[in-house]
Amino acid sequence: MTEAATSSQRLLVVSGGLSHERDVSLRSGRRVTGALRRHGLETEERDVGPDLVRALRDDPPSCVLPLLHGEAGEDGALREVLELVGVPYVGARPAACRLAFDKSVAKVVVAQAGLQTPASVALPAETFREVGAAIVMDTLVERLGLPLVVKPARGGSALGCSVVRARNELPAAMVGCFSYGPVALVEQFVAGAEVAVAVIEDGPSARTLPAVEIRPDSGIYDYMARYTAGATEFVVPAEVSDDAGAACAYAALTAHRALGLRDLSRSDLVVDADGTVWFLEVNVAPGMTETSLVPLAVEAAGLDLGTVCAGLVARAIARGAER
Repeated sequence: MTEAATSSQRLLVVSGGLSHERDVSLRSGRRVTGALRRHGLETEERDVGPDLVRALRDDPPSCVLPLLHGEAGEDGALREVLELVGVPYVGARPAACRLAFDKSVAKVVVAQAGLQTPASVALPAETFREVGAAIVMDTLVERLGLPLVVKPARGGSALGCSVVRARNELPAAMVGCFSYGPVALVEQFVAGAEVAVAVIEDGPSARTLPAVEIRPDSGIYDYMARYTAGATEFVVPAEVSDDAGAACAYAALTAHRALGLRDLSRSDLVVDADGTVWFLEVNVAPGMTETSLVPLAVEAAGLDLGTVCAGLVARAIARGAER
């Protein structure tokens, strides 16, 4: 295991930002900051702003933990800045973030690595309008069937995501999706157990944490179901067969490696009635709130969140020392 971070080091948690997921990011930042402080590490939390780069240059911390969600946080942009100023940080490098953040691109990469992923089409808003929205929607239903899932190709927290069960629901779903991003991913809906598997690298190789099964009371794991206490039942470890559980772990590790991720990721999967595991998407900056999935998996593994985060920090600092 990587040597632990020490009390002499000063850590910086960056959260907030201006994305639609700002509130979730701030909640994640507060939780991780508190966990690291309880672990005995000097940790500051700050929002993104015009003074951030100057602060990083004038008084660089030992390590940054980027906990921005949505664009700017997960598309690699902030990590480009951190590399530019030479500050170690936890998480994947910018190019890997860009691959993972675009769901349509990530699906192609993981499919080439041998994973099952639902058939889908990525449609920019301009193309959708210019070539004839009505005929495009008819063709989508003909080719992909119903039900469908419509979601922003780049974004998280299920914002702009909806399940379409009838053709007349598709126009509103597309409009709602485009309000959160310029590209819509229209995907075949796969019924089954929704499962999330976190991958951490706190030793010589990546490993998975216990799978979390997601059972939203509303039937749809949308924004409210994700971040409203009591709106979703989480079962850890997931109540799937041993074979399916092993396949979920394999899928998460495969996606993590195929996309070139590091330190921490979370893959969202579905296990269908036949036990087949379907890859949906991967998150390079997973939520760390009270209702988020990675902390639940950490607890189920008998680990402490502060200890896990401190181990990731130590790994990042060690990488910086090798440069």
